[in-house]
Amino acid sequence: MATAQETVDSILALYTGGGEFTAKRMFGEVGLYLDGKMIALICDDTFFLKPTPGGRELVGPCEEGSPYPGAKPCLKPNAKALASSGKFDALLQATWQELPMPKKKARKEG
Repeated sequence: MATAQETVDSILALYTGGGEFTAKRMFGEVGLYLDGKMIALICDDTFFLKPTPGGRELVGPCEEGSPYPGAKPCLKPNAKALASSGKFDALLQATWQELPMPKKKARKEG
């Protein structure tokens, strides 16, 4: 089941912090990027956050799960509850700080 655009829009709207928070469709599901780093996924209308020590500390006890078969486990925090408590922006920013920048793709010489 593909993620609904309404779900993507509602999660994007929760972030009010600085930087560019965007979504990119991939195989019917969605990658969420903050300033060029993929920090989360939305799969089957469920928000999955890449786990980092800082993110775990901010979110506290949280359900975990794999966004798709074979994927590494991710945190499954309640994004709307975190936004209403004022923690959503801090959680995304803390996660962003701890994840590496994506590797540049090498140009193919032809």
